Amino acid sequence: MTGVFIFLHVVACVVLITVILMQSGRGGGLTEGFAPAESLFGAKTNQFMVRATVIFASLFLVTCLTLAYLSSQANKSVVDKLGEQVEQQATEAPQAGLPSVPMNAVSNDM
Repeated sequence: MTGVFIFLHVVACVVLITVILMQSGRGGGLTEGFAPAESLFGAKTNQFMVRATVIFASLFLVTCLTLAYLSSQANKSVVDKLGEQVEQQATEAPQAGLPSVPMNAVSNDM
C-alpha cells in the first residue's frame, strides 16, 4: 500500500514541476523556447495551467500527509528491524571459527 502512495507521490512531483515550469512568468516560461503554449492547450491556456497546478499540488499534499501517517503507524524503523535480525542470526548461528582443541593437547614447549 505504501508503494502505491510513493508511486503517486513521484508522479505528482514530476507533473507538478512540469506544469509549473510551463507557466509563463516574467521570463516567459519553459514553453517560450519550444512552442507557444496556446498551440498546445488552446486559447484558455492560463485557466488550464492554474487548474492543473491546483490539482497536482493537492495530490502532492495528500500523498505527503498519507505517507507521513503510514510511516508514523509503523511499529519500528527499518534500522531497528535490521538490528534485531542481525542479533537473532548471531544467536542462532553456531560459533564459527577455529575448531575446539582440548586443553591437554596444547604444549608449552617454547
